[in-house]
Amino acid sequence: MSRACARLLPRVCAALADPRQPGSDDTCLEKMLDWFRELREAEPTVKLLRDNPCLTEFFTAVLALPEPEPNVLSFTLRLAGIVAAVEDSFMHLQQLELLARLFGEDGPLNSAAWEDASVRSGWVEGVHSMVQHQSALHFICSGGGIDVIFTLQGDPSLFVASAACRLLVHLLTLSVGSELTVPLNAKDCDWPACAHMIIRHIEESLQSNSASHIKQSLKLLTSLFGSCQAPWTKVLWLGMAKQVESFLTEDSVQAQHILADLLLNMASPQVVRIKALTVLLQPMDCILRAAFQPLEYAGLLDESVSDPSAVESLLSSKSSCASLLCQTLAHLEELLSVVFLPVNLPYASLLRSVVTILQFCNGLLIPASPLGSKISQILVGCFRVQKSALDALAALSDRKCSDTVVGSLFDVLLAYLESPNTTPTVLKKSFKAMSKWLMSLPGMSFFKNQQQTEKTLQDVFLVLQKRLCSPCWEVRDSSLEFLTNLIRNLRDHDEFRQSLLSSEVPKLTENLLEDPESYVRASAVTAMGHLAFITYFFVPESPVAGNQYNKEKTVAKLQEILSTDPEGFPRRAVMNVFTMWLKESCTGQLEETEQFVSTVVQTTAHDLDWEVKLGCLELVQIFCNHMFCRFGLPECPYAPISSAVTSSICQNEPLQIFCRANLFSFLFRSLCDCDKPVGQKACDILLALKSHFCQSSTTDLQGPGDLSAGHGIHWLQGTLRQGSLVQNFPTDDGNGVDFQDPESMMLALRTIDLVELHNDLNKCSDYVEKSPQSLLEDILATVGTAEENEADCY
Repeated sequence: MSRACARLLPRVCAALADPRQPGSDDTCLEKMLDWFRELREAEPTVKLLRDNPCLTEFFTAVLALPEPEPNVLSFTLRLAGIVAAVEDSFMHLQQLELLARLFGEDGPLNSAAWEDASVRSGWVEGVHSMVQHQSALHFICSGGGIDVIFTLQGDPSLFVASAACRLLVHLLTLSVGSELTVPLNAKDCDWPACAHMIIRHIEESLQSNSASHIKQSLKLLTSLFGSCQAPWTKVLWLGMAKQVESFLTEDSVQAQHILADLLLNMASPQVVRIKALTVLLQPMDCILRAAFQPLEYAGLLDESVSDPSAVESLLSSKSSCASLLCQTLAHLEELLSVVFLPVNLPYASLLRSVVTILQFCNGLLIPASPLGSKISQILVGCFRVQKSALDALAALSDRKCSDTVVGSLFDVLLAYLESPNTTPTVLKKSFKAMSKWLMSLPGMSFFKNQQQTEKTLQDVFLVLQKRLCSPCWEVRDSSLEFLTNLIRNLRDHDEFRQSLLSSEVPKLTENLLEDPESYVRASAVTAMGHLAFITYFFVPESPVAGNQYNKEKTVAKLQEILSTDPEGFPRRAVMNVFTMWLKESCTGQLEETEQFVSTVVQTTAHDLDWEVKLGCLELVQIFCNHMFCRFGLPECPYAPISSAVTSSICQNEPLQIFCRANLFSFLFRSLCDCDKPVGQKACDILLALKSHFCQSSTTDLQGPGDLSAGHGIHWLQGTLRQGSLVQNFPTDDGNGVDFQDPESMMLALRTIDLVELHNDLNKCSDYVEKSPQSLLEDILATVGTAEENEADCY
């Protein structure tokens, strides 16, 4: 701790404990707690307390207040917990009898302040911070604190209740530790005292008739099994499995979603996993059986853990059908995201079930059973289930399934894309699912059937043509995003290119560059940028018929958008497209590329959108790296350069190109930009250029008598020190700086202290205000003692 902070801390503590003061700002107090956490980590001993007796005096003073401010009392409890996390500091506070008054029955627990949720939250957080060692664990468990935590599980404040649940998991994990010898069954397990208290509480709650207590214990188990996979958790589960499984068939327990989360988090034997998955997938199995009788396809489940009639009852009820299916589909999506799932899922049947749900929702299926008819009536037009099913369908795209199922899948997706009743949100998810399944085709047998592939692609582009003309801008935007995604991933496939170029999609996309909605114009720019790879960048030797689009026309149109579009989104999209083209070397020969970059830089230099300028700087950086590679210089500025390539001729050529392309004018101007990321990026590029061009005396092109150039560079350095305060940064040589002269720019790179500018730009504007000393001064100011401490604060 600095001397200044050590002087201020006692005054801060005294001010916070002064009942005449109105209290401090919560944000300042939060920052002060963070600072103390850093101090504790740096000095994990009792030294912090002994060097700063004002802390214990502060605790005593706050406890002596008849009605302390709730935020100050909460801060006090949390601060005490942070300090007591170190065991010798804990002992020191216990000797002073402060811990019992802070966290025991003699403290805020039995005061009027306890009614404030922030005080209860501070108590829970303080205990959580403190219990990092066995001494604190014994203090809480033997002093009645554990019962307080049990009660706070049902606190009306969700924040407090959630914190209490996490605290119990922490206490249980710490109590058991790694010393427990895991027995073969739960009855033989000799749990430590604190763990025994928590486990007994869970068991009693699960066996009670209180729905709220059951929910609390299920949440606790869910959190435990989700965060801890130690061997003893298996033993714990064996003692509670039957009771938990009994809830699966009880309609009275309104905690089905918690139960599902618990089963997903299970980390116990294989048989439990299978039972858990059986429970989660039973509604999907019920959908298949309701739709097809006799069952035409293999069902999901060979046997059920719970009564199928209970699930059928929920699915046939209008109030529960959609919620149950949305919940089940969400859990399915979560299961599919698990990299190493210990149980094999029946993917083909799952896919068939999801497709069936989508058919129910769109009225595309005539059910073969009364239950199916009832479910169909409930689900027709249900957007919630449509969205959940489409998300699950997209997640299933990387699983191998039969051609029959895949063919049915595309039929359903095309029906959703074509239907006028499909909402924009559902359409967007339909596009996403379609693109993921189309992208999975190259690895599937369905793709090998050329006729089916061509027919599917033709149908997709026919629907896309219709959607690109939609009066709804969200639909046009989603359609363009879908097109871009397809081109990005399928442009190397002949069937895809031919189907796309033989449709009206390219022309309609070009037309949308003039769309009245800026989001659509931006998406059209991106789509046209990717379409260029098919139309003329990587055109095969025999051009596809119908390819009438001209590279120069497209480039000119995008440059026009960059210079004239009134909205930022389209201009940013143009910069992204230009950068993408340059990365893939699609901008022509050296002279063409130089002219291209020069035009973009001059257009962007006066753009008011900082993201556009930042995109242009990215383009400049890529261009510089390409030039260095082309002329034999290493791309990395710090890589060693051989003597063969350090000649002035070799290094002078890139320098002249950069000057002709107006790069230096743009870079130095960007150093003074009012948006810091722009200045930082420009400075990084200039530092890289300096390391390339100024490594050897052979690169010194400066004439010995050019005083005017030196004067101009001196002026430039002084101007750059003003940073964003500079107005009307000159880009001509009116002040003696010729940004297109290689010798002047070499002198500028050698003379200007770019490292100092870099450090200044990378400093946070509030780096002073965030210092511990300034933080303490802020607290003094906010508790009403600004006049007394005016010299310290300002």
